[in-house]
Amino acid sequence: MIKVIEDRFLLETENTSYLFRCLPSGHLEHLHYGKKIIISDDFRPLSKKIAYLPGNTIAYGKNCPTIGLENMALEMSSLGKGDIREPFIELQTSSGITTTDFLYDSHTITCSKQDYVGLPSSYGSDEEVTTLVITLKDRYSECTLELYYHVYYQTDVITRSAKLINTGTDALFLDRLMSTQLDFDHSAYKMTTFTGAWVREMQLNHQMIQAGTLVNSSRSGVSSNRANPFFMISAKNATETGGSCYGLNLVYSGNHYSAAQVDAFCKLRVVSGMNPMGMRHTLEAGDCFQSPECVMTFSDQGFGGMSRNMHQFIKDHIVRGVWQHKTRPVLINSWEAHYFDFNEAKLMRLAKKAKQIGIELFVLDDGWFGNRNDDTTSLGDWNVNNKKLPGGIEGLSKKITELGMDFGIWVEPEMVNKDSDLYRAHPEWAVEIPGFEHATGRNQYLLDLTCLDVQDYLIQSMSKVFSSGAITYVKWDMNRIFSDCHSQNLPAHRQSEFSHRYVLGLYRVLDALTKAFPDILFEGCASGGNRFDLGMLCYMPQIWASDNTDAVSRLSIQEGYSYGYPQSVIGAHVSDCPNHQTLRHVPLETRYHVASFGLLGYELNLSDLGSSVLNRLKQQITSYKKWRKIFQFGDFYRIENPTLPGGYNWMVVDEDQKKAVGAVFQKEAMANQMDLIFYARGLDPQTTYHFYNIPTKHNVKLFGDLINTASPVHIKNGSVVQHLVSKVYQLDGEHEDHYVSGSLAEFAGIKLKQGFGGVGFDASVRLFEDYASRLYYFDRAIGGNTNGTFKTDL
Repeated sequence: MIKVIEDRFLLETENTSYLFRCLPSGHLEHLHYGKKIIISDDFRPLSKKIAYLPGNTIAYGKNCPTIGLENMALEMSSLGKGDIREPFIELQTSSGITTTDFLYDSHTITCSKQDYVGLPSSYGSDEEVTTLVITLKDRYSECTLELYYHVYYQTDVITRSAKLINTGTDALFLDRLMSTQLDFDHSAYKMTTFTGAWVREMQLNHQMIQAGTLVNSSRSGVSSNRANPFFMISAKNATETGGSCYGLNLVYSGNHYSAAQVDAFCKLRVVSGMNPMGMRHTLEAGDCFQSPECVMTFSDQGFGGMSRNMHQFIKDHIVRGVWQHKTRPVLINSWEAHYFDFNEAKLMRLAKKAKQIGIELFVLDDGWFGNRNDDTTSLGDWNVNNKKLPGGIEGLSKKITELGMDFGIWVEPEMVNKDSDLYRAHPEWAVEIPGFEHATGRNQYLLDLTCLDVQDYLIQSMSKVFSSGAITYVKWDMNRIFSDCHSQNLPAHRQSEFSHRYVLGLYRVLDALTKAFPDILFEGCASGGNRFDLGMLCYMPQIWASDNTDAVSRLSIQEGYSYGYPQSVIGAHVSDCPNHQTLRHVPLETRYHVASFGLLGYELNLSDLGSSVLNRLKQQITSYKKWRKIFQFGDFYRIENPTLPGGYNWMVVDEDQKKAVGAVFQKEAMANQMDLIFYARGLDPQTTYHFYNIPTKHNVKLFGDLINTASPVHIKNGSVVQHLVSKVYQLDGEHEDHYVSGSLAEFAGIKLKQGFGGVGFDASVRLFEDYASRLYYFDRAIGGNTNGTFKTDL
């Protein structure tokens, strides 16, 4: 809802209020964004009171002698006129002037959401979203700034963007245009960012905000695994379940910049948008520039409440198309099974094993085209390698579909190897500086997506690939960052526009291909999570979270993503042990449990596995399919569990609170450990649930020589006898089975079976080795009788 009372603006969602007003000077004073408040038409209690300007500050003008912009909370700010904080906009006129002063001119309100030209953005029906556009005009130059506010009432989200329009006859030079600016009355907050590297994405960082500036940014050309564009501003004492928390994210896939700055008066300014470093854009007469959309949400229910707001918004208003709310198939990916070393016979053996255990989609990864036997050659040559695949993609996909599986394929369209027919034919399409030694990444060059001919080539070549067989899934990869940027397509004064123009070119390609192939499930990837952002999710319903498939590493990676992204967009696979990235050994059950809290896939050579392991995988997949909708689309909860030190506790709950799945993940085993209690979240307090687990089996090898305390014959550790015994005999794990109310599960917790303590073991003891985990299920119980037994709502 948007309400305007004279010079005052009120934006409301179901649980939040956003207020600002127009000052007598024409500037916009920010008044409040946060928990919903009841307010009359009189906003004066929220307005700043000034009788005299503080010393050593700048008076705005002789007609407003008590207005000093440095000490005001504003909706936007610019260089000059006394505000020396992080600006919203920076530009230079053709005469070299950098001072601007954007003042209120007009506004419009519509019950709709228009697309941004060339940029992806959120969407909603006329009933779901209302738009306010504030038009500001600069006093000194001939340009107009439009501030866009889109209010999504039901999901507690407000999005912002801005558009600069050159209404004059001379060129303007734009050096910064943020997407949002939030000014807070005090700085008692912390900033939470998610940083990392390749195979180490989304590591959570809490930083108390103090005097100075905290920055979260990317200059790698993409949204980056170094610093994801999602971040949080929260009360210093905020927890998972309580305290004020703001979440902000950009619908953009390129260089970004977010800053939290404390000024001389202890106010906090937060800005977020495109990275201004080296981004100068020239706007000729009549040109305009739109900043990417910034998504903002607030919750007084802590990090968890904020996350669920953001999750619902992404599911309803970012992801789109056939796959928006459709459950995703369980897949097998060929990469860690065979890397580049495969032929059709190997792939078919893998596919047949996959079909036997219930896998639904076979994905052919890198190595199927050109002379691609390693990563030094053939990117750009999207012709099938007939030595590996004599029947081509059409022949292989036909054989896969005849098995009863869908077929998918890997591509990396934005790249080219120097050793490729494409480079030899069009060296000018590669991003390199003439006369300079080029700096490569993974032996490859970027293609110049600022060039329309390159964009058209990608659309045509990928259309040919996607039409070459029964392809229902595409993994779109991008395995290097930007460096030594230069386009032979751009004049010298526009070289600073390269990075943004590249992103716009990519969006044009993706828009064309996803519209041409609406039924294909696209999965984004950039060396894992190097381009995991809302911009890509507007075209691709899911993204590969990390090239690291180690389940222990994935705990922090996937929990990091969960703060800003729903599990329905997070690709996660079960791989072999020792893991290929860490050489760590992790129990098979844990590998499955971690991956099940994303979009489940498998990435290992099934042909090398014995029947017992394949049967366990089959059981996993059967169970996952039963609970798949909840795993992928349920409300996600991170649980702070004091009885699980150093571990992770997650839970997903369906929307009607009838079913839920919880998980506990342990890092290292603890001797004589404390009692483990499972605390649920998100259940109906008044409902009774059947709480249970599926008992696991323990290999006798796990006990080593200790097995001799129970064995009638001596079994030497590591012996052939031990191996044979392990083949035919396994020890039963514990079984949890209770009927509990939702309130008991959440506020008291369910005490689980005693943990193994080295003094005895049987089926009543919970054995948690290093990296062990369990899944616990909740089914709503219906009926009941005097002895306390119930039926479950299956």
